[in-house]
Amino acid sequence: MSLNDGYVYREQLAARPGKSALAYLTDKYRHSSEQEWKARFVRGEVLLDGVTASGTELLRAGQLLCWHRPPWEEADAPRSYELVYEDAAILAVIKPSGLPTLPSGGFLKNTLLHLVRARWPEAVPMHRLGRATSGLVLFARTRAAASGLGKSWSEGTMEKRYRALSSGRAEQERYDISAAIGLVPHPLLGAVHGASKEGKPSRSTARVLERRPMQTLFEVDIHTGRPEQIRIHLAFIGHPLVGDPLFVAGGLPRADHPGLPGDGGYLLHAEWLVFAHPLSGAPMQLHAPPPRELRTTASAS
Repeated sequence: MSLNDGYVYREQLAARPGKSALAYLTDKYRHSSEQEWKARFVRGEVLLDGVTASGTELLRAGQLLCWHRPPWEEADAPRSYELVYEDAAILAVIKPSGLPTLPSGGFLKNTLLHLVRARWPEAVPMHRLGRATSGLVLFARTRAAASGLGKSWSEGTMEKRYRALSSGRAEQERYDISAAIGLVPHPLLGAVHGASKEGKPSRSTARVLERRPMQTLFEVDIHTGRPEQIRIHLAFIGHPLVGDPLFVAGGLPRADHPGLPGDGGYLLHAEWLVFAHPLSGAPMQLHAPPPRELRTTASAS
């Protein structure tokens, strides 16, 4: 596999960190050790307000901190997608499981955004799916379309429906879940999103499609758009996704050796998007057929 082109990670410091550049990066980005960050400073990869930093500088609010990451070899990921809808304002595609939506976690070119922009350079993703989640991703092609879709999202008029395979047999037919979602401790990352009373209001509706031995197939409508919302909410009611390496019953990370948010192993699919076209106002109903494992027994036969 060939190397990518490298990437510049930029951060405008919003609050007074009160620590050195080295300590700040080491504390905030725990995927790398202090020694690894020191080596990056020595190689001249970190700039502070455009000047090569040594790591000893005391940071101030408003400064621009940049890490120039050299080209690297990315992990393998699917490099295909299916076009569902296209016009002059918007487009929608089906993302396969295993392909990140946006650059993160060591992925830059092996992302849906990179692949889509190779054909539509102006495309702006209006939301994201987790790496292991498959299904519909909506893009805007103009500023006016992005503004209209953003308004639909913020006002809650964008309908989003998923399918998920959960552990355990659900006792109820329907669950209205309103567990708040915020940052909770994680031993490797410092914090990840999880069920937290101090978090942001979140709401999902889960309905049983089929019960299987020790499993339940749900369809889930999300009425807010918090990170990892379906994984957290189904875990919160005692039905974490089958194979989820991170969340357990209660909506918190595993007590021992929790996985990372981008780790796969579970089945979650964005099946429907229903909304008004941002320019014409015409009703739009986009569908991504679920994978076989997420179909009911009757529909899969």
